[in-house]
Formats: sequence, C-alpha cells, structure tokens
Amino acid sequence: MLRYLGKRALTYLVMIFLTTTAGYFLAVSSLKPALLEQEKIPRPTPEQVANSLRLLGLDPNLSPWERYVQWLGGIVTRWDWGRSPNGAYVNAEFADRVMISTRLFIASIILTLIIGVALGVYSAARQYKFQDRAITSYSYLVYILPAPIAYFLVQLGAIGINDAVGERIFFVTGISTPGIEPGWPAFVDLMAHYAVPTFAMTVFGWAGYQIAQRQYLLDNVNADFVRTARAKGLTRYQAITRHALRVSFIPVAQTIAFAVPAIFTGGFFAETIFAWPGAGLWSIDAIGKQDVNVATAMLAYGSVIFAIGAILADFATTLVDPRVRVQ
Repeated sequence: MLRYLGKRALTYLVMIFLTTTAGYFLAVSSLKPALLEQEKIPRPTPEQVANSLRLLGLDPNLSPWERYVQWLGGIVTRWDWGRSPNGAYVNAEFADRVMISTRLFIASIILTLIIGVALGVYSAARQYKFQDRAITSYSYLVYILPAPIAYFLVQLGAIGINDAVGERIFFVTGISTPGIEPGWPAFVDLMAHYAVPTFAMTVFGWAGYQIAQRQYLLDNVNADFVRTARAKGLTRYQAITRHALRVSFIPVAQTIAFAVPAIFTGGFFAETIFAWPGAGLWSIDAIGKQDVNVATAMLAYGSVIFAIGAILADFATTLVDPRVRVQ
C-alpha cells in the first residue's frame, strides 16, 4: 500500500508543479501591477513605477519567461515566493493566512465527512420512512442552496438569537476579541468565534455525502452477498453496516479528493461573510491588487490541498478495497 501511495504522491507532485507553472504564466500575462501603481495620487511616472517594481523582483519590462525563471529560482534556492507590489513578502503573510484558514476548515471537513456518511447509512437503513424522507429532503434542499446565501442565513440566525436573549452568545464576525487575556480566556474566546462559521460549513456541507452514501448503499442492499448475510440471521441494519457499507463506501471515498478542496473553496465565502482574515480573503484581494506572486502562491496552495484530498481518497480506497493494493 505504501508503494502505491508513494507513486500517487509523486504524480500529484508533478501535477502541482505543472499547475503552478501554468498559473504563473497566466497571472503574469493578465495581472498588471504597473497599471494599478500609476493610478496612485500623486501619480508616479512610468519610469518610477518600473524602477519600484524592479526592486521588488516584479520588473514589467522582462518577458514572462524571464520573470518565471527569476521567480522559480527564488523558490528553489531560498523558498522565497516573492513580494507583493506594496513591498510585503509573500512568505511572511502566507503562513499566518493559511493557518487561520486551516484552523477554520479542518473541523468542518472532519465533521462533514463523518456526519454525511453516518446519515447516509442511517437513512438507507430506513428507506422511505419518515427519518429517511426528512434527512434526504433536507440534503437535497441544502445541495442546491448557494454557499454565500447559506452562510448568510446562519449569520442572521445567530444575530437573531443574540437579539432575543439580549446578550452576545454567538460571535458572527472576526477571529478574536481585542484585548482578551492570553491563556484559557483566549482559548474560550477563540472557540466562541469558531462556533458559528464551523456550524455553517458543517450543516450545509454534509448533504452531498449523505445523498451519495445513501444511493450507493441502496444500490448494493439487494446484492447476493447482502441477501446471504440476511439469510444467516442478520438484520437489515446489520447486513448493511457490516457488508454493504464496505462496498458502497469505495465510490464515496474516491470523492474525498474533490470534497476537501471544495470545502476550502466554500470556505472562501465563509471568510468573507464572517470576516476571517484567511487565505480566501487574501486571494480575492490579490486579484484586485494585481498581485502576481500571491495569486500564484494561492494557486499552488489549492493544488496542494487537492493533492492531499486525493491521497486521503486513495488511502481510504486501499483500506476498503484490497484490489487496489494488488493492482
């Protein structure tokens, strides 16, 4: 299994390199920080703008290939992802932004997978009963609801609860309270700020897994090996959880490769609505500010996230399907 996962990881590494390279050429060809700099007041001359960007390694007079070689050399030799037009180092802000986003998303990702699969099994075992109809109807409704609207509705609900109680129970914006004491008070405050966005991304994120797991289970519930298990005395629920689930989880596990980056993408909306200064807001600002290096760094980060999700999907698949290890 390790050899198989190693080969897959090498493939994803090549994919990350090619995607990042293509993204850099696209960014350097379409984003023009020099034009944005010339709109400042007082307006600098084109020569002043070019000289300023040259000092930052963003020389607009170089060809895209020359800029790429310069940029790639900085990464390979010094792990330096360059600078922004405002002079900030990408490395310095990248770590903080990604840590904020990761802390926000990791709990949601875990809860989404666990709850979605569990509800899929639960509803399949109670096919066409009230519980199945209620859970599946909710999932279909949520599945077609745009993420920004869903998160905004949760935010309004939290505000409504605060207004009804007469005090602030839920924090709906920001990542911390200014002036909070370090230690336990800071931890409690952080968890309070986590509650609403994590809840929003979780309750609106498990729908796809619930629908998929339910459908795959129902496709296998009448298979010969399940009927044999029932004939040996197992109940319907026992036959589903012990036998049908193992087979039906294989296609669900393979979708993890796409679900993890999708949650991060949806999290960009969450960061905007709940005012979390994470990687999502940084990416949006980078495009508006014509920041080639930040845009490329975030594309590379997205590719890494996809690769991590794909490796997790491969690992889960090898656990439930021994044929993958043999092949």
